[in-house]
Amino acid sequence: MSERESSFIVRKIKPEDNPAIANVIRAVMPEFGADGDGFAIKDAEVDAMFEAYSQPRCAYFVVEMNGNVIGGGGIAPLQGGDDHVCELKKMYFLPEGRGKGIGQEVLNRCLEAARAFGYKTCYLETLEQMGAARKLYEKNGFVRLTKRMGNTGHFGCDRFYAKPL
Repeated sequence: MSERESSFIVRKIKPEDNPAIANVIRAVMPEFGADGDGFAIKDAEVDAMFEAYSQPRCAYFVVEMNGNVIGGGGIAPLQGGDDHVCELKKMYFLPEGRGKGIGQEVLNRCLEAARAFGYKTCYLETLEQMGAARKLYEKNGFVRLTKRMGNTGHFGCDRFYAKPL
């Protein structure tokens, strides 16, 4: 693979990224059987990610590869949770963005933003079949929980993790 093919840029989301990141989410989630009710794909914010993550104590980062948005991830206050807890949200990558360290870079940016916003804990929900993602979280100090936190509405998720910040 050439350097150009593997180079990527991680940056804050812009309004014009909304359609591209919505397409990423809608392409990736069904790969893992997460396209019905109880999953993030059904969240209203999917079509307005810039607006959703422009709110206080929120951040969303997109990944560009060769000029195309190929993924992203963000943090926001945990719905129905304590003020000191954020949620890692909507972190998905198209196949061409996997296995290149991009997930680690986006996770680093999200955790840095979470600390800067004063959060003390980062929570996330995922699925058993998202094995590569779970390995990334565990490698970065996320600990599996026996039950969910907050009230995300993502009742389809079956794995819950948290990390002290």
